[in-house]
Amino acid sequence: MTGKTLFEKIWETHIVDSPLQEAARRDALTESGELGDDNVAGERQDLLYIDLHLIHEVTSPQAFEGLRRAGRPLRRPDLTLATVDHNVPTIGRDQPNPDPLSAKQIDVMQQNAEKFGVTLFDIFDARQGIVHIIGPEQGFTQPGMTIVCGDSHTSTHGAFGAIAFGIGTSEVEHVLATQTLRQTRPKTMSVEVTGELGPGVTAKDVILAIINEIGVSGGRGHVIEYRGQVIRNFSMEERMTVCNMSIEAGARAGLIAPDEKTFEYIRGRPHAPSEDNWERSLERWRQLATDDDALFDRETSMDGSQIKPFVTWGTNPAQSVTVDGHIPHPQDVAVAEREATERALAYMDLAPGTPIREIPIDRVFIGSCTNGRIEDIRAAAAVVKGKHVARGVNAMVVPGSGLVKRQAEEEGLADIFIAAGFEWRDAGCSMCLGMNPDILAPGERSASTSNRNFEGRQGPGGRTHLVSPEMAAAAAVAGHFVDVREVIT
Repeated sequence: MTGKTLFEKIWETHIVDSPLQEAARRDALTESGELGDDNVAGERQDLLYIDLHLIHEVTSPQAFEGLRRAGRPLRRPDLTLATVDHNVPTIGRDQPNPDPLSAKQIDVMQQNAEKFGVTLFDIFDARQGIVHIIGPEQGFTQPGMTIVCGDSHTSTHGAFGAIAFGIGTSEVEHVLATQTLRQTRPKTMSVEVTGELGPGVTAKDVILAIINEIGVSGGRGHVIEYRGQVIRNFSMEERMTVCNMSIEAGARAGLIAPDEKTFEYIRGRPHAPSEDNWERSLERWRQLATDDDALFDRETSMDGSQIKPFVTWGTNPAQSVTVDGHIPHPQDVAVAEREATERALAYMDLAPGTPIREIPIDRVFIGSCTNGRIEDIRAAAAVVKGKHVARGVNAMVVPGSGLVKRQAEEEGLADIFIAAGFEWRDAGCSMCLGMNPDILAPGERSASTSNRNFEGRQGPGGRTHLVSPEMAAAAAVAGHFVDVREVIT
C-alpha cells in the first residue's frame, strides 16, 4: 500500500460522508431488499467538514439573506471570521463612502455580523484588513485545516499546510448553515523548485515562473503541493505569496507542508493554540507531510537558480517574460495562443519586440493579498530609500491590514515611502481590483504587486503588469521597468 500525500491526509480526515460510504449503504440496502435496482446513486462528491469560514462584504450578503429567509441559524459562529476589504476606501475613511453600493455592502456586513454573532473586523477596527492576511495574522489559519471563503485567493492559507479554496455564494450559505460542504475530490500535483534563488529574485517571481511554465490551466482540477529547497527556504510570508497565486495556474488550491517556520509563525498569535494545547497541536501538525512513497497524479519541477525577475506583458498571468526579455511576436507563440496574444497586445498597446525595460508606467501599486505583508513593504522600502518617485508617476502603498500598517509606521517604513513621494494608505484590497475608488483611468499603465492582470481588472481600460514589490518600487523610481538586480547590487 502506497503512502499518502499531504492533501490526502487532510482531505480524508475531514470527510463527513462520501460516495464510498454511500455505496456501501446502498449495497447493504439492496441485499436486504429495502432498495430496488431502479434507484440511482446521488452526486458523487465528498461532504467535508469545514474548520474555518472566512467572509467579507462582497460575497456574503446573499448567503446571509438565504439563512434569514429559511429561518436557519448560523451553525458555528465561533468558526466564522468576517472583515471588510474589497470595497473599503483606503483614504478618507472619516468621510462618506463615495460609492453607494460599496457603502451598502459594508453596512449589510455589519448588520449580518451583529445579527448572527460573527466576529467582524470592521472598517475602524485596528485589526481590519484583507481577509487572507488577517486569518494568518491572528492565528486562525493553522495546519491540517479545511478553510473556505467566497474569494478565489483563499488558496493563500495553503502555505500553512491547510486545504483552502474559494467558494461561490450558494456554497457560502451552505457552510454558514451546516459547517460542511460537498466537493469533488481534486487530483494531486507536485511542483518542485530546486536549488537556490539569485539576488533580487522573489517568491512572486517564482510563482510567475511556474505559471509561465505550466500555463493558466496547468493546475486545472488539481491541488498543487509546492516542494523543494527553494520553497523550504522561503519565509511564511513568501510561502503565502506562492500559494496565493495557485488559482492563477488554474489549480483548486495550493499547499506547502508545515515545518518549524510554520509553527514559530503561529505560536503566540491571538487565536493560536494555548500553551496548554501547544505541544499536542505540534504533535499532530508534524504528521502533516507527504509520505516518501506517496504518488501524485502529476509532477513537475524547475531549477530555482535559473529564475529571473518576471514582468507580465499581457492579460493573463502566464503572459510574462523575464525583465531582460522582449514583448513576443504572435508568430513566435503556439498557434493555439496566437489569437489571445494578438488581443492582449492590442489591449495593452504594446508592440512586439519592445524590450520590457523600455515600457513606461503611470501608476505603481504595492499591496494586495499577494504582496501586502510587512516583509513585502520592507523589501520595497529598501529599494526606494533615499530616492524619489519619477516625474509623472503616481505610486501608492496599501498595507494588507491595520496591524501591518501600524508595524510599518513603527519601523519607519511609512516615512521612507512618504519622503520618496508615495501615497501611504489605509488597509484594503485597493487597486488589486476595481471595486473601490483606487482604480486606473482608461489607458493608464501600472506596475502592480497584485495577482491578476485581466482586462479591466484594475479599472476599465487599465493596463496591468504584475511584478514583485522590489520590481514595482524600482519602476516607480525609474518611471519604467528596470532590472531590480542592478538596483540592489
